[in-house]
Amino acid sequence: MQPLAHFSKHLAGLIPAVGSDDFPNLLVAMLKQLVHCDDATVIVYPGTDLPVIEYFEVPEGAGKSTLDVYVKGAFLLDPFYLAATRERAFGVFRLRDLAPKDFKSSDYYKTWYLNCGYQDECGYLIPIGAEGILNIALGKRQPRTTFSKRDLELLADIRPTVDLLCQQHWVEAGTKSPGVNLRGQLHAALNSFGSSLLTEREAQVIKLVLHGHSTKTLAEKLSISMETVKLHRKHAYSKLEVSSQAELFYLFLDSVMSTSNYDGGDPLLPYLRPGASH
Repeated sequence: MQPLAHFSKHLAGLIPAVGSDDFPNLLVAMLKQLVHCDDATVIVYPGTDLPVIEYFEVPEGAGKSTLDVYVKGAFLLDPFYLAATRERAFGVFRLRDLAPKDFKSSDYYKTWYLNCGYQDECGYLIPIGAEGILNIALGKRQPRTTFSKRDLELLADIRPTVDLLCQQHWVEAGTKSPGVNLRGQLHAALNSFGSSLLTEREAQVIKLVLHGHSTKTLAEKLSISMETVKLHRKHAYSKLEVSSQAELFYLFLDSVMSTSNYDGGDPLLPYLRPGASH
C-alpha cells in the first residue's frame, strides 16, 4: 500500500477519535505505518505545568524507562524542548538538527539519553495554543539505522493535518495552567544553578556543559580559548565537589528535582543545607 493510501485509511479513523482516549494510540499507529520506527513517545508540555507522557511503549529487550526522571527535570536539557521554548522552532526535526555538535559526548546523552535506547530520533514539535507544546518523538533502536530524507519529507508533507488534529485534541494544554508555574520554577533553578558558589563565568560554563557543549564548542560560543574553558570548568568542579560530567549531571538533577516551593536563588543552597534529605 502506498503512503497516501496508508495516510487516508488511518485518517478516516483518527479524525473521529479527536478528544477521545484512543487518539494518541491511533496517531502513533498512523505515523508508524508511514515511517518505519521501533517506537514512539508523545509528550505534552501543558501551559506552565511539568511534561505529561501521553503515549509511551517499551519494546521487548529495552532497558528500564527513564521518563520519570525526564518529566521531573531532565527535560530542561532536551534539545527538542529547548528548540521549542527558546527558539519557538516548530516542525519536523531530527535530533542531529537541534543538538550541539558534540552532543553525543555530553553526559546528558551518555547518562540519560542512551538509556532510552535510541540510535536516531526525529519527530514533530507542535505549538498548542499560546502556552502549550507537543513533541511526537519517533525512534530507531537498531544500530546504524537512521531516518532518511524521504522519511522527513513524508512527515513534513502531512504536518499541516497532524498539527491541526493534535491542536484540536490537546486544546486545553494550550491555556496557562492555574496555580504555580512549575516549568518556570525549574527554568529559574537551572539558570541559577551553582550561582551561590561559582563566579558568573564559571556558572555560565557549567550551564553550557549541562546542555551538551564540548570544550571546543564552548570556547567558540564564549569567544575564549579552550584552555580558559578547561580552567573555568576545573574551578567549578572543585567548588561543586564533583570530579566528572556525570557527577555534575546528577548533582544538577538531584538539586533541581528536590526543589519544592522554590522562590528563587541557587537550588544548591537548600539541597546542600545540613539535614536536607536527598
